Amino acid sequence: MTYTAKNFDHLVGLEGLSDRLLKNHITLYQGYVTNVNKLAEIGETTELGSPQYAELKRRFGWEYNGMVLHELYFSNLAKQSSSLPDDSDLRKKISERFGTFDAWEKDFRATGAMRGIGWVVLYFDQTGGRLFNAWINEHDAGHFAGAVPLLVMDVFEHAYMVDYDLKKADYINVFMKLIDWPAVEKRLQIG
Repeated sequence: MTYTAKNFDHLVGLEGLSDRLLKNHITLYQGYVTNVNKLAEIGETTELGSPQYAELKRRFGWEYNGMVLHELYFSNLAKQSSSLPDDSDLRKKISERFGTFDAWEKDFRATGAMRGIGWVVLYFDQTGGRLFNAWINEHDAGHFAGAVPLLVMDVFEHAYMVDYDLKKADYINVFMKLIDWPAVEKRLQIG
């Protein structure tokens, strides 16, 4: 199967993220898609059990998760700001788990502001029915088995440094205003 890069050009013009930053970020995502396809193709012709085979298998996780996490990230952004209605299932679950929506948001922001690179993900644990915010350091490590990513924030430098230099908190403020809450809530319903 060949993967096709999704078109996120509709995000160009987002308030708070420059066109240059978005175009660079989308191009980086497209590179993940290209690499997933290349690795899948090369893997088919590599001798099983060889060191090359092992490295291709390891690299595939990095590229694949980089592709999917970027798709989730871009698809939970919107030009029109939205809010999560008080009576929505997701808001109720967030309030049950964190006490209040504001307490969840403080935790999500604080997770994103931690020193380092990676991703911040609001996960839904399907088995336990529980929500939690998590820090994912690398694309291919640290994901929670059986948990559905609902909201994904990229906190690798490429997501903000063009516009915000080292001011990650300013980027997080903008990100929080750009969340497409209906898209995020739909992920809960799929999960």
